[in-house]
Amino acid sequence: MSIADRPEHDPAHCREMFAHLSEYLDRELDETACREIEQHLRHCDACRACCATLARTVALCRGMPAHAVPETMSTRLREAIEKLRSGDGTVSGAGPD
Repeated sequence: MSIADRPEHDPAHCREMFAHLSEYLDRELDETACREIEQHLRHCDACRACCATLARTVALCRGMPAHAVPETMSTRLREAIEKLRSGDGTVSGAGPD
């Protein structure tokens, strides 16, 4: 029987843990929060798999070479963000050429 099938398993607790996995992996949580997540991971196969997958994804992303964003794209993105901030709601020209 997996932990998900056990009556005491609480999917809401898994969602709460999942919401903090990035902070956990980045070592941004306090010791108490880390211990709680680690205890949960010891007993939850699904969350342990999610954590491992997220850790691998982060490691792969960190290993990718950095590429500069072309100036024209950077300008278009800034303009689109400004339009959204101003409440215009319409964003044109933010897509690919």
